[in-house]
Amino acid sequence: MPTIKEVANLAGVAVGTVSHVITGSVPVSAPLRRKVQAAIRQLDYHPNHVARSLKTSKTRTLGIIVPDMTIPYFPKVIRGAETAARSKGYSLIAVNSDDSGTRQKELLSLLRSQRVEGILLVMAAAPTPIAQISGTVAAGIHVVCLDRIPDRFAVDSVSVEDLSAAGLGVDHLISVGHRRIAIVTGPMSLRNERQRLAGYEQSLRRAGIVPREDLIWHGNLRTEDVTILCRERLLAVPRPDAILATNGPTGLGVLRALRDCGLKTPEDIALVTFDELTVDDLFTPVVTTVVQPAYEIGYRAAEILLDRIEQGSSGQPNTVRLPATLKIADTSRLPAGHALAARNGHQKK
Repeated sequence: MPTIKEVANLAGVAVGTVSHVITGSVPVSAPLRRKVQAAIRQLDYHPNHVARSLKTSKTRTLGIIVPDMTIPYFPKVIRGAETAARSKGYSLIAVNSDDSGTRQKELLSLLRSQRVEGILLVMAAAPTPIAQISGTVAAGIHVVCLDRIPDRFAVDSVSVEDLSAAGLGVDHLISVGHRRIAIVTGPMSLRNERQRLAGYEQSLRRAGIVPREDLIWHGNLRTEDVTILCRERLLAVPRPDAILATNGPTGLGVLRALRDCGLKTPEDIALVTFDELTVDDLFTPVVTTVVQPAYEIGYRAAEILLDRIEQGSSGQPNTVRLPATLKIADTSRLPAGHALAARNGHQKK
């Protein structure tokens, strides 16, 4: 197995220069860095990060805990965080909590045992004891929460601006003539879900529409459960003429329920959902989506975490709220001859 000294000899540089290139701890000129990188590739040299961490007490490793990597939103978050980490010479370990508070506790302990220098946390939907986060911070590990933010603990956080994001979807549905708009939520234990519900209600009231309890459908993050819930509600009369789903799994549950009930979108019911559900150009109808800046959320959260680690900074928590955008597509466009389209056309004459 090649050694760092052999890399240095082949590159014609000092051992310390090789170390600086590997760790990124000290700037190295571009010509020297290229020589070192070429020697590393030629010798197929792999640094012993474990040995180095024991010597320096630094692993240059971060951890990120997400609820479910199969939800398309979270890989984008991870990719953003990984890019930011790599730019500073850090590695990123990604793990999955299965939206379980117990599993999340185990993973926080695991990452601490792996001597990560900081953790990015998307909290589990199950109620999370604040002690899980505070205990990690007390152990000297910086934590940044992203997407889902705790209610009773001051911590660095990055997420979308949930209230206005939900308003984007509801305002759009109102603008094309819908008035009987239902909302399908995730668990109310999550602050972002409560904020999205508040944004929905705020937009309705702003348009002079009184929110109705029978149009607020409280679901969870299991697509199968949401499908059952929505099937039952869609069989009731009168049905809503539009639906806002507050997250990806919920949106998928709504689509499955519409299919099961023999309903089409937008012909029978318009739909807007948070988060892109799949590869839009392969499926029709394309879903109108409130798009969260997932990559930017991950990248910004990792930047804040790295600043805390490298600068040893303290003080007030960073609170970053990024805007969402609305991607208007098939499921919220009124088809020709639709009752709402006809009504709106008559009103304009």
